[in-house]
Amino acid sequence: MNRLLAWLASFRLRVLLRTSFLFLAFVVLAMTVTVLQEEKQRSYDSYRAGLEKTKEQIVARLHHPAGQLALLNPRWDAGSAAQGRPLVLPFSGIDFDDQNKARNAFEMANCLIQYPDQGSLCVAIGNNPWAGGYLYLAGTFASGPLVPHQIGDEFLDGAHRLRVSVQVRDQRWQWIAPFELTGAPATAAGEGVRGRFTGYVELPGRDYTGARTQREFRGWVWQSGRCLKTAAGEGEDCPRKSFFSLRLPVETLRAAVLGSRNPAWPPADLDQYRVQLEVLPPGEGAPVFSNAQPGKAPPFALDALARLLAPGETLSIRRVAGEQETPVAQLAGREEDEELSSPLLTRLILRLPVDTLETPLVELEDEIVTPLGSYRLQLRGDARSVNKRLAAVATRLSWFIGAMLGAIAVAWLVIEAGLIRRIARLTRRTRGLSRSMQAEGGLERYEFADLRGRDELGLLASGLDDLLRRVREDAGRERIRAAQEKDMWHAVGHEIMSPLQSLLALHGDAADPSHRYISRMQQAVRVLYGSASPSEAFAGSQLEIAAVDLAGFIGHVAENAGVEGLGCSGVGQPVLVRADEFALEDVFAHLLRNAERYREPGTPILITLAVEAELARVTVSNQGPAIPAEMLERIFEYGVSDQAEAGAAGNRGQGLFVARTYMAKMGGTISARNSGDGVAFVLTLPCLPPAP
Repeated sequence: MNRLLAWLASFRLRVLLRTSFLFLAFVVLAMTVTVLQEEKQRSYDSYRAGLEKTKEQIVARLHHPAGQLALLNPRWDAGSAAQGRPLVLPFSGIDFDDQNKARNAFEMANCLIQYPDQGSLCVAIGNNPWAGGYLYLAGTFASGPLVPHQIGDEFLDGAHRLRVSVQVRDQRWQWIAPFELTGAPATAAGEGVRGRFTGYVELPGRDYTGARTQREFRGWVWQSGRCLKTAAGEGEDCPRKSFFSLRLPVETLRAAVLGSRNPAWPPADLDQYRVQLEVLPPGEGAPVFSNAQPGKAPPFALDALARLLAPGETLSIRRVAGEQETPVAQLAGREEDEELSSPLLTRLILRLPVDTLETPLVELEDEIVTPLGSYRLQLRGDARSVNKRLAAVATRLSWFIGAMLGAIAVAWLVIEAGLIRRIARLTRRTRGLSRSMQAEGGLERYEFADLRGRDELGLLASGLDDLLRRVREDAGRERIRAAQEKDMWHAVGHEIMSPLQSLLALHGDAADPSHRYISRMQQAVRVLYGSASPSEAFAGSQLEIAAVDLAGFIGHVAENAGVEGLGCSGVGQPVLVRADEFALEDVFAHLLRNAERYREPGTPILITLAVEAELARVTVSNQGPAIPAEMLERIFEYGVSDQAEAGAAGNRGQGLFVARTYMAKMGGTISARNSGDGVAFVLTLPCLPPAP
């Protein structure tokens, strides 16, 4: 049976090791699957939240006037901007004669097309036909100080002027509008000017004598008094920025409004309108600004919303008119290059369960209300695209997981072949070692020559061989020494007991003090007689417990101890305790011997007795050096002494060990503590109830 258990113990190490490696590989795979599942759950939740956020961003942009402008002009693009096609504003009309209102309206709607050199232009109509069939033009340009046209001049080319042309199919309108100063001219640097553009139908020649202004043509301009930061410096002729706003009367627009009670607005032929504007300097120079010049940057359009969409997401915008819905725009997220993914990991990720997704297809809807109708937004996303991205990431990380599993397999093979098998051979050969140590014939000889080597296990086999040889030799010597020591104790005990017995016969009277001390010597010899060691002798001794008057006992000890300067207190009343008188006298003898050895010369030793809660407490105190804190408990251990030469002087560190052993056998305690000027040993014994 023992052999079977030993064999199972040696085999258990292999099972434990192999199970540990299998468990480690399983943990790596389980951790991978768990991380993939948690990542899939987080990715699905993030996708749904991201789609909600995308919808909110789109709705917020379309609620803004710039978004309203894009909704009202879904097919407006950079090509339309190059041709000057009008936009439908998200406002019914524009206060074109108020700079702040006009600028805020156009900038808020974001319809200004930006051109190089501080130029911009917006061509638009209002979203309410009853505000009048007008074209609104607003923008900025940079030029030197505006040169005004004086009323009464026959020629207009001596001032800054606008040339505006509008063409619808075969119809064309063209105006020339010189700048007229309406306020006082600027008198100080930094002061701007305000004026208007008065429209005339453009004539072939330069002479406009008798020409009448167009009453419905209205235009205003405000030029800043501050110079632009250009290379031209900041002189009087430095370039300045001007903002202008125009209202143009166009017959076809007015006819669309006045020709029907419920005019269709915007006009169906609005895409056919082409508007061109030029800002001409005084004289015959090149235009200061023209909307036909290259480098324009068109404003926000619905196509820009596609940048908010992730791959696989689509945005559908439809105009709602009663029960009919007209498609306005269909946008899709940008396509990304598909990353390489493992089919096995893809199938694994598809099978991983998630909690919060009812269906992989996510569809969100909202509605935008504009003055020209309502628009329904439908944002669609497919959460299954998360699986593709997650599979691509997992494929990249699979190499690391494979490397970890490979490292585990290699480590197992190395340990199995290079360590476990050799340990098993060593275990089989040393299996009977414990039985050989217990046998009477001593240790058997084991050979480990074939297991020697330079590695750790070979060194272990060599060391084990040497160790067993030395243990065998030491065990033989120890048996011889123990036998000799036991014989010596028997001889010493026998030789001491004979004269003690004779002395006891000479002092047979119990009242004789010598009788008491001879009895103590006989008890000490009996305790030590035949024991393997003194510590075992004291620990295994048997005491004769009886009722003892502790107060009278202390008085007797103080009288016969032979210690100079020994005093006692608290012994006036009897205090009964259960103790062995001989053992208790040994305890006091050891304590008084230590107190006398360590006290300051000429100082007293005091024994104090006190009764506290049915517990007799005896304190033996002396004035002298304190005991180190780490030694307060160790001094009661066998063989512990604070003097290096204690053994040579006869002090084997045995007295306090004997005192604690005897006190424990009598049901008491002993402890040491440092007082203010010395050391105190405290003994406690339970009190007996007084006799009735």
